[in-house]
Amino acid sequence: MYHIACLAFGDLNIYQLYQLMRLRQEVFVVEQECAYLDADGHDTKGWHVLGYDDSSSIVAYARILPSGTSYDDFLSIGRVLTQENARGNGYARLIMKKSIEFIEEQFGMQPIKLSAQSYLIEFYKTLGFQPIGTEYLEDGIPHMAMIRDSQPK
Repeated sequence: MYHIACLAFGDLNIYQLYQLMRLRQEVFVVEQECAYLDADGHDTKGWHVLGYDDSSSIVAYARILPSGTSYDDFLSIGRVLTQENARGNGYARLIMKKSIEFIEEQFGMQPIKLSAQSYLIEFYKTLGFQPIGTEYLEDGIPHMAMIRDSQPK
């Protein structure tokens, strides 16, 4: 990956916003066949972690939301994705590490919550997240809530 940027919504330019929304639709709506409202009203409250390739195209992405947005008592990371033709290059790990680093720099050591697609539970465990509760369906896809403790491992 060429570089990673973490920007508040108001700092995104229209081209970045268009690219990230298109990529989210390509992965979540088209590829995963989930008909849902991706523009959920939370984008303006969060930070957008953009992973660029050498040609300056966004190939990986995550969204960080403050406490009280997705979860009452937790900051959250969501909408984590890698463009289909860029998978297998470690971009998701880089995006997640940058997201965690940003949270720690901005908010200190805070617990972080996410809703993981179940097939990715082991991946998130390697980043310090632990499953909580039971598996549930979100948009027809099995998910598991996971929390990363506020203490470094």
